[in-house]
Amino acid sequence: QPADMSKSDPRDIDEDAILKGMSPEEIEALECELQEMDPENAILPAGYRQRDQTKKSPTGAFDRDALLDHLEKTALEHEDRDDLVPFTGEKKGRAFVPKEGHGKIPDHEQITLEPELEEALKNATDAEMCDIAAILGMYTLMSNKQYYDALGTTGTIANTEGINSVVKPDAFKVFPDEPPNPTNVEETLQLIQKNDSSLFDVNLNNIKDVPIPTLKEIFEAMKGNTHVEYLSIAATRSNDPVAYAVAEMLQENTTLQSLNIESNFITCEGMNAIVKAMANNNTLTEIKIDNQRQKLGDSCEMEIATMLENNSSIVKIGYHFTQQGPRARAAIAITRNNDISDLCNPSVPHRKSGCSFRFLCPSILFTTAFCRPLNSS
Repeated sequence: QPADMSKSDPRDIDEDAILKGMSPEEIEALECELQEMDPENAILPAGYRQRDQTKKSPTGAFDRDALLDHLEKTALEHEDRDDLVPFTGEKKGRAFVPKEGHGKIPDHEQITLEPELEEALKNATDAEMCDIAAILGMYTLMSNKQYYDALGTTGTIANTEGINSVVKPDAFKVFPDEPPNPTNVEETLQLIQKNDSSLFDVNLNNIKDVPIPTLKEIFEAMKGNTHVEYLSIAATRSNDPVAYAVAEMLQENTTLQSLNIESNFITCEGMNAIVKAMANNNTLTEIKIDNQRQKLGDSCEMEIATMLENNSSIVKIGYHFTQQGPRARAAIAITRNNDISDLCNPSVPHRKSGCSFRFLCPSILFTTAFCRPLNSS
């Protein structure tokens, strides 16, 4: 009896022998039965939710035009379904009969005008009536363009159409492209290397084809230059290698006062190098670093705020802070640096006279700071 039980035990079945004895058609049918399908899962494609049912061999080559003709012919031959309630065209209900005096202004609401004004309004064109309505503030009777055009002109009729005219789009205004930057990069590099006294402002903005090695050479030459005070390379596709060259330049240059590197491809690593180099620079007063290809991040913004707190020479910074903490710290530091600059430079005309000055801070351009005039007391 134990021997018989062992023969009937499913665990003792030789699966390999069974598979070897099956025909290809039987194996294909077995695989189809063993497929794990989930018809309720809408995330899966249709081919994974049901078994393959396209085993039928094609009857011929695919002909798109013939298929469309067949579908159109089938649709035309198909009879329309009869309406549940046939249309007869019969009108139901009572016809609308306006009451006596409908559409007329009541006597107590009518306004009597002077004969000359009454005659002028009676003979006025639709365009003139539209202008009069705009002047009287009846902006709901016309489009915004008609309303503001009428208010913005004097002595002439601005609107050429009536009040009930169709709103049309404004005519497309063609603005000429800005002229390219005429600066010769090679000549500028040579002047910087020669420390030419006539060159004090270098503007390379929007020059897209400046090679990265050339930009690095410019900042390498700026290390010993003693005349250039303003340097701008906005939108020149500068990247981190250029940022590292800028950082090395800031550690040695003692003349540059304004630096603009906005709208470039500098990342957080390159910007951190520039910020750390500014810790030892006491001549730079303005720096613009906003609008890089990717966000600088919270850690870089904290480094910028710390640099402004430790460097009292920076009075203008162009950057849009994304975090409230660094923004507030930078605003306080910039205000303090401007106050220190007022005390250290009392001979500057716009500071001594008490005029308002501008400084770039957190996210917008502030003009609210006001320098108090210095007095002898």
